[in-house]
Amino acid sequence: MKTRRIEITKDVVFGGDAPPLFIAGPCVIESRDHALKMGELVAQIAAELRINVVFKASYDKANRTSIHSFRGPGLEEGLRILADVKKSTGLPILSDVHETSQAHAAGEVLDIIQIPAFLCRQTDLIVAAVKTGKAVGVKKGQFLSPEETKNILDKGEELGSGKVFLTERGSSFGYQNLVVDMRSFPMMRAYGAPVVYDITHSMQRPGGAGTETAGTRQFARPLARAAAAAGVDGFFMEIHDDPSKAKSDRATQLDPETARRTIREILAIRAALEESNALES
Repeated sequence: MKTRRIEITKDVVFGGDAPPLFIAGPCVIESRDHALKMGELVAQIAAELRINVVFKASYDKANRTSIHSFRGPGLEEGLRILADVKKSTGLPILSDVHETSQAHAAGEVLDIIQIPAFLCRQTDLIVAAVKTGKAVGVKKGQFLSPEETKNILDKGEELGSGKVFLTERGSSFGYQNLVVDMRSFPMMRAYGAPVVYDITHSMQRPGGAGTETAGTRQFARPLARAAAAAGVDGFFMEIHDDPSKAKSDRATQLDPETARRTIREILAIRAALEESNALES
């Protein structure tokens, strides 16, 4: 089925019969120079592969495993850096909000406000994000069933917004493990909102390295291909120029060439599906 279309900017629309949206960038803002470098890299990939891309990076990783983990520059400095990336590259921007007090300032810079998975049921946070008028991406909590995500969309619709979409990032399976149920994609898309597959976060093993999150990056490409075949409207992937030295999620971020290869495979599968659907219609 087709989902509704959401306008991110005048030039970037996803959902419905629009091309897939790619959300890509480093996990966290490590420095202004690094964010600008990664912005240029993501913009280059977008131009090479002729895809719609939103740049992502967190200004504050408020849910790190350890109190000693790097969190980023914070709200004010982080938004200044993201505004610079937007100006430099022309790309739309996504980042997370963790508190209602952050929503207004974030909405002045961001094109998509993201609600983290652990906060997906926080009504006041969703309301504050929706009231900015920007598109709002809510990550499905690792503890939620696909059916429960309808309640998230209902909150947006109660406020008159059709710009809320869902992101699948896996479900808890025992301790320190996540699995992606491919049935969740058609189940959530049946509610009418676009659905994004978060490739890299679904590779996480939360707390699996003691004071940091471990991961199974080797499964990123196979699961991305499966999600493309299952039918989703967009793909979220964290990209770092040197994942081994990343200050957050170094076990799951993709290097640029792996990201390119993954995107090409996704596009090939989408093209094959479109050809098949055309033959059937």
